[in-house]
Amino acid sequence: MGEVHGGYVVARYLKEVEGTGTIFALSGGHIMPILDGCLEYGIRVIDVRHEQAAAMMAHGWSIYGGRPGVCLVTAGPGFTNTLTGVANAYHEGAPMVVLSGVGSLRELDKGALQDVNQVDMIRPVTKWTGKCHDVARIPEYMQAAFSHAISGRPGPVYLELPPDILVPHIGEKEITFPAERSTRSTAVPGESLLAEAAALLNGAEKPLLIGGDGICWSDAEAELLELVEKAGIPTLLLNNARGAIPDEHPLSLWRGGFAGLIAALSMADVVLAVGIRFNWLLNYGDYVAGARVIRVDIDPVEVNRNRIADVALVGDAGAVLDQLNLEVAEKDRSGWLDTLAGIQADLSEGDRQQMETPTDPIHPFRLMYQLRQAAGDDAIYIIDGGDTVYFGLIALRASVKAGVIANGLQFGSLGIGMPFAMAAKLARPDTRVVLVSGDGSFGFNAMEFETAYRHDIPVISVICNDQAWGSAKHSQELCYAMDRVCGTELGVVHYERMVEALGGHGEFVTRDEEILPAIERALESGKPACVNVLTDPTVTSPSTHIYAESQKGWE
Repeated sequence: MGEVHGGYVVARYLKEVEGTGTIFALSGGHIMPILDGCLEYGIRVIDVRHEQAAAMMAHGWSIYGGRPGVCLVTAGPGFTNTLTGVANAYHEGAPMVVLSGVGSLRELDKGALQDVNQVDMIRPVTKWTGKCHDVARIPEYMQAAFSHAISGRPGPVYLELPPDILVPHIGEKEITFPAERSTRSTAVPGESLLAEAAALLNGAEKPLLIGGDGICWSDAEAELLELVEKAGIPTLLLNNARGAIPDEHPLSLWRGGFAGLIAALSMADVVLAVGIRFNWLLNYGDYVAGARVIRVDIDPVEVNRNRIADVALVGDAGAVLDQLNLEVAEKDRSGWLDTLAGIQADLSEGDRQQMETPTDPIHPFRLMYQLRQAAGDDAIYIIDGGDTVYFGLIALRASVKAGVIANGLQFGSLGIGMPFAMAAKLARPDTRVVLVSGDGSFGFNAMEFETAYRHDIPVISVICNDQAWGSAKHSQELCYAMDRVCGTELGVVHYERMVEALGGHGEFVTRDEEILPAIERALESGKPACVNVLTDPTVTSPSTHIYAESQKGWE
């Protein structure tokens, strides 16, 4: 048997143990051996223009690819550029593996190029950090990284690999690789707690199920659908869980949007919350103050955060739902559903009119409605922005898990759009992937259109262009005065020309009748594409009004 350098060991582990065929990276001297190993083992390297995009693409891959995404970056600024993406993944509980170069051990604290304490910087936003000091132990550390990423509540992990172990060669017979890839173990609560939860659901007159990311990470679509259909429970799914039950399913409450959710929560007598945090979006649990609450979460701390559970079920979402299905009674709750449907119709009538009525200038709801007609409900929609997020979440529809998601409803990180869209298209090449962004958020990772062109990743971007950092601008107007606007105006910018210059397809739209043809041409182009649509700059979303009111409450 021959000798291999440490970079080959890393790549072999990724390909042969974990089955990782694609990683996201930006080159650098400290990681050259790993890139060389990727060539040897046929791992596709999507090399980006900024490390933030690499981290965010790894996060997106974990959602749409079904396994932890892998981000590979060089030391120093290459590493620090990933921090926003890693923090976003941490807050969303996304399993991803960050592999980083670092200054050499032999030159530690001597002033070597890009030598900085990386572990202490990233530790607060990772589940686990490691640093391998021995080339023979690379597989051991790699296995630890992947196992930590997917175990319990998933999250990002960090492993740094100094050149001292990547460059030297070692005999292949001196390295032991695990026989199997890392696997996620499941856990379920005790029978008495499951029976108590089932009794609450069986006795409820107005039950409601809300679900979040835990459903996504446990692949619990089948168990979830069986439960809600058997028990007739109206359901609203948020974040990466959205679409696990299609939005158009009779038991889905997405027709009423967030206002419908709040109304339903205020009326429910039992709420089953599965894999979802009671954070600001749910007013820290205050929206369910009048209901008995069953909380399901893999994290024992989370089941009582902000709102003590009446029944706390600590365990994997899919495994818990599977057990509940054995004890939950079949129920006809059509009367309760009809009541909610009537409320939703009243709440959504104004939105519907704005979607279906052409206006000049174009209303954001009208743009989303037209986009839906062009791209269809079987597309994946990634929404990135402020006010744009509200209009997109309400108007678009998900038919598959994570079919409509927005930039971090926990961390709120702008810029995820293009990286997530590219990762989704790579993981699901036969699915239409559409990025819906505000004109402000578009700029964060716009150079990745060149990456998309170079790697033949034909995503399309539709910009809801209100010529400003809209939610921030309107918050200033609401909190201070219409003329007290500072640092939030952008003006008309032809972003589509930039995409054309980078090899893609571009369209500029100012009139309603231009929207559908422009989007259809973009979809048919087979290239990364940008449809830049000027929308009404005076329109403010309800979410911005709510935020502005909360600001006033701090006085």
